[in-house]
Amino acid sequence: MITDDLSFEKLPHAVSLLMAEVLELKALVIEANNSRKIPSKSRTPIGIEEACQITGKAKPTIYALVRTRVLPSYKAGKKLYFFEDELLKWIESGKRKTNSEMRDEVFEYSQKSGRRK
Repeated sequence: MITDDLSFEKLPHAVSLLMAEVLELKALVIEANNSRKIPSKSRTPIGIEEACQITGKAKPTIYALVRTRVLPSYKAGKKLYFFEDELLKWIESGKRKTNSEMRDEVFEYSQKSGRRK
């Protein structure tokens, strides 16, 4: 449809054509996204042996961290399960700041508070 000859009477027809095209584009986007999806290995439950390998900790340490609810875990019956992405997130949460990062934070704080030394 050419927009040069668009009049008030032709507006409903133009809107319906646009809606049809939007729906077609949406279907194409969904199809493209579905075709690219690769099953994520990180959401597959893993056992304690794999959790030990990922975290680099011994079994008794893993059991202690689970018991104190420090390490994210799931229990089905007598077996413990973990998700790789949650273990990696747990490891990342323990990042220690470098001296330069701490210095930058102190500088930013001093700038906000208006105190300078």
